[in-house]
Amino acid sequence: METNKARILCVDDESINIKLLEAILEPQGYEVIGATSGQEAWERLQALPIDLVLLDVMMPGMNGFDVCRQIKGSEELRDIPVVMITALSSKNDRILGIEAGADDYLTKPFDRAEVLARVKMLVKVKALNDQLNNGYKTILGMTSSARQLIQRFEPLDFDLLDKMDGLVGQIIGQHDEMRDRPRTMLVHAPNSAGKSCWYRYEVVAGKLTRTSLALEIPLEFSAEREEIFFYNQPEHGEIEGKHRGCLEKLRAFELPIINLVCYLGSSICVVAINYGREVTRYDASVIESLVTQTLFLKSIAGQISETEDAFTYTVHALARASEANDENTGNHILRVGEYCALIADRIGMSDQFVSIIRLQALMHDVGKIHIHPDILKKPDKLTDEEFAQIRLHPLYGAKILGSHPRLTMAAEIALSHHERWDGGGYPNRLAGQQIPISGRIMNLADQYDAMRNARVYKPAFDHAKTCTILIEGDGRTMPGHFDPQVLAVFRENAAEFDAIYERLKG
Repeated sequence: METNKARILCVDDESINIKLLEAILEPQGYEVIGATSGQEAWERLQALPIDLVLLDVMMPGMNGFDVCRQIKGSEELRDIPVVMITALSSKNDRILGIEAGADDYLTKPFDRAEVLARVKMLVKVKALNDQLNNGYKTILGMTSSARQLIQRFEPLDFDLLDKMDGLVGQIIGQHDEMRDRPRTMLVHAPNSAGKSCWYRYEVVAGKLTRTSLALEIPLEFSAEREEIFFYNQPEHGEIEGKHRGCLEKLRAFELPIINLVCYLGSSICVVAINYGREVTRYDASVIESLVTQTLFLKSIAGQISETEDAFTYTVHALARASEANDENTGNHILRVGEYCALIADRIGMSDQFVSIIRLQALMHDVGKIHIHPDILKKPDKLTDEEFAQIRLHPLYGAKILGSHPRLTMAAEIALSHHERWDGGGYPNRLAGQQIPISGRIMNLADQYDAMRNARVYKPAFDHAKTCTILIEGDGRTMPGHFDPQVLAVFRENAAEFDAIYERLKG
């Protein structure tokens, strides 16, 4: 691959003049595009990225002044330098050219040295303006991308490779107007299994593609701290030590390397290869900023994940403590969490709600910590006073869990899971939709699991008998105790309740 040649549009109604300019410019590495009328020139400008326009003044139809005015009046094209070429030397003609927005003048007949000097200077100005504009667009893109990342950031679902796709998409060239961007990028990063792999990114048919590479290139050049360098081919002999070794290893990818920017990190490497121009420290800074942003999000996601793991562990520990002096019910707390998640999903609750109730339902009986062990373990029928104590455990549970936003559902469940749809429950005799939906779900889940386990006052019931009692009633437990919607979901998905019990009966 070669870096993009500067593309010069030569406009003259006499083809011989275009040929003359080609003879001067092409040997110097410029790409010359010819147009023999103002209209054709305008069409070329619409179709191709142009770096400089050499524009004859005297043409039939749309003359050079007209074309120049259109170029300088266009938001997309106004930064293209325009050199007016004319045999006219009057002051008025020059004023008309300046008013039209021309950047410079050349007179016929052409002086080769003058043409090359002016072209070289204006092409360089265009390249610097392009870098400035691209820098501005990149900053806007980074700002927009950062805003979107923050809005969509889900730390518990953080996928580093997915974020790397987004990073590469900001850097790599995907359109003709982005021809100065790199054409290929290599990324060395951990996959979902935690193993570091090489990935190659390119644009195919206008779409960014990622290919996993089987190459096992050791990253002996990886830095203990972040390093970044850039390289343009003529400077090959100037790169020494670690960076030269890095370049030699990258040649194993069998890519022609004209230039590159390389970010070296202890866990991630990003290599942008073959920009359409020489690379600079600015390009290195852009990649460093984007990689740093991605790694920052990875770090935040890791810390939040650790915190979430600690929160989950604490919930389980508190739930186990609540069961310590109760009857031996095996994995009761785990099963009710799964029952609740199943019901919540089938009645159309959000994924977030389902996830929360699966975990926080485990603490439904945390208030039993305040109940004396002799009552909880009593093998005989409870006295009225003892049963009154048992009926206080929802209030104790709500008090223990408090008012922290993260435990709102747990506190709701602890307080309301013994309330009944018909208003005959406890501790507050709530009825119907006065009972939080989480409590209504938990009420049925808890009842199902209690019937499946042996208690001092009853044997363990099988699945079929439990279903009959819940759906038809037995005098003590009646269908009217349950939210009709929740009961309907149970009826339709009863087999899954049995499967959960068998899987977690412990």
